[in-house]
Amino acid sequence: MKVDKLKLRQAVDSLYSIGPASQESYTRLVLECFGANDADQAKRLQSHMDAYSYRPADSFIHNRLLHLYAKSGQIPSARQLFDKMPHRDIFSWNAMLSLYAKSGCVDDLQGTFDRMPSRDSVSYNTVISGLAGRGCASKALSAFVKMQREGVVPTGYTVVSVVNACTQLLDLRRGKQIHGRIIVRGFGGNPFISNALTDMYAKCGEIAVARWLFDRMTNKNLVSWNSMISGYLKNGQADKCIELVGEMELSGLKPDQVTLSNILTAYFRNGCLEQAGKLFRKISEKDKVCWTTMIVGYTQNGKEEEALMLFKEMTLANVKPDTHTISSVVSCCSKLASLNHGQVVHGKAFVVGVDDDLLVSSALVDMYCKCGVTRDASSLFTMMSARNVVSWNSMICGYAQNGQDSDALALFEIMLVEKELKPDHITFVSVLSACIHAGLVEEGKRYFGSMSGIHGLSPTLDHYACMVNLLGRSGSIDEAVELISSMPHKPDSLIWSSLLNVCATKGNIKYGEMAARKLFELDPLNAGPYILLSNMYASDGRWKDVAALRSLMKTNNVKKFAAYSWVDINNEVHKFVANDRSHVDSIAIYEELNDLIKKVQEVGYKPNTNLVLHDVGEQEKLESISYHSEKLALAFMLMKRPHEAMPVRILKNLRVCGDCHAFMKFASKVTGRTIVLRDSNRFHHFVGGKCSCNDHW
Repeated sequence: MKVDKLKLRQAVDSLYSIGPASQESYTRLVLECFGANDADQAKRLQSHMDAYSYRPADSFIHNRLLHLYAKSGQIPSARQLFDKMPHRDIFSWNAMLSLYAKSGCVDDLQGTFDRMPSRDSVSYNTVISGLAGRGCASKALSAFVKMQREGVVPTGYTVVSVVNACTQLLDLRRGKQIHGRIIVRGFGGNPFISNALTDMYAKCGEIAVARWLFDRMTNKNLVSWNSMISGYLKNGQADKCIELVGEMELSGLKPDQVTLSNILTAYFRNGCLEQAGKLFRKISEKDKVCWTTMIVGYTQNGKEEEALMLFKEMTLANVKPDTHTISSVVSCCSKLASLNHGQVVHGKAFVVGVDDDLLVSSALVDMYCKCGVTRDASSLFTMMSARNVVSWNSMICGYAQNGQDSDALALFEIMLVEKELKPDHITFVSVLSACIHAGLVEEGKRYFGSMSGIHGLSPTLDHYACMVNLLGRSGSIDEAVELISSMPHKPDSLIWSSLLNVCATKGNIKYGEMAARKLFELDPLNAGPYILLSNMYASDGRWKDVAALRSLMKTNNVKKFAAYSWVDINNEVHKFVANDRSHVDSIAIYEELNDLIKKVQEVGYKPNTNLVLHDVGEQEKLESISYHSEKLALAFMLMKRPHEAMPVRILKNLRVCGDCHAFMKFASKVTGRTIVLRDSNRFHHFVGGKCSCNDHW
């Protein structure tokens, strides 16, 4: 080919030295350019013809040049030639359609098609497949309707594109109509059409019909098997998916990357993480989709650490991640509240060039918020070139969870003023949460009423739970109970948990017992309601009732979950439970904590032993409350990072108790360190003896 192109260039060079050429010479050279796929020499040849005002007698030469430009993606050259062609026929127009379809220029494709003086099956096939392939399924189907009106007979190629368009739209009714025409026209034996129909029925939820078609195919190929396998996966039948892969291998076909990605996903959906890992390790050539499938699978199954390790392996293997990969890894960092990992992944997103992608940037905003760094989240949010409702929700929720309630509500008002996007149900959960944390009862009522009154949204159980929480925290528990009784929905465990929590905070045993009993019925194995009600009884000195509840828990085999806290140092997680002495640095940790306790007591801290809800002596209560998991985690971090200016970051699986909350305020004052504690409810930023939650936790 190199020799042919060299000779071709020399032939065009000689043409420039001898002047105008004959039609035979121009035709021969154009065909040679077309055969060698050499658009550069074709343009030189066209320039030579223009220089000598050569006008072909027909459109043959120009059509060959157009097709060559179309194959090479040379849009300006093709458009310039097409506009000045003295003779255009159907082939000229079709060449332009092909160029625009391949280049994804949907508007130019549609505009050129509409201007055509006449159209043939090639014209329709090109525009229908081009539109369907670029996500314009409705326009593709409109073109198909026009094709039938003009009496142009569709080909098998047309039918495949039209069925694919129905699949994109999940338009089963239209798809069945086209299936009927396929049978009438005798296209049933076409493997491409059979594959397209199988895929359509599977994706539209008619999995039994898809399997019926699949079983009757006599010439199944890899696409056929993958369509059926992915169909089972999409319809929640992971077992069938795994089973079919086995049948495929018995038929003699080897799985490709699409098959492997599907079976990995099926394993994860069935909770078979070990099998997924073994299969993944056996794959010799792993593509980006395979790596991403594993990362997403681990993330969705609570294996965030494994997902992060796998992402590190992926980068070491020089496999370039895409937006889906990066956003999934950022989600891992969010769940772990791992700021260090999140910053590293943010850097990788920047290097790869996907940091400005809407999916990635929204995930990064959420990650920084969940790591308690709202300043960085806000900077990212401000710089985003485009935002969706997820972006707004992440930032509003982030402010609310980090004690910046006024910022959350202010941002929501900006969202309403800009009118770019409408708030959704999740937006209002965040807004109502901000009202809860700030104790803004009237504002919360107003926002709750505006959902249906202004924004056309029907409040869900999540929103009613927020209102129960808001009313209960303000002391209006009777009003909260009235709201529950007037709800259009049947109260679920979230509603009763919200009521029980506020009753526990306010010491309202009457309604607390009612809520707890409802929860015993709805979720009998959940230890939370038993523990909360037991604590309420203990606070009231009703030790017989405490004993009765514990006996009921034992009878019902209800397991109490342990409270624990964890910290991250140099990407290594250290976990603590109350009175824990299993850590390798346990002796030093307790010495550090005891020293800190003395310092905070000197500036006014007094252990609140009333929060120890056991019938034991005062000394036992003092020892019990002094060594809670978050206090041990704090002592460990201060010991390991004594002179660092960065905030101390602690995470806890349950809500922080009142004594630990008070302790952290005093600790931030005596150490001069910012302490960021994320519990199961929200972030607490302790700075100089104060907390961001203003004690509304």
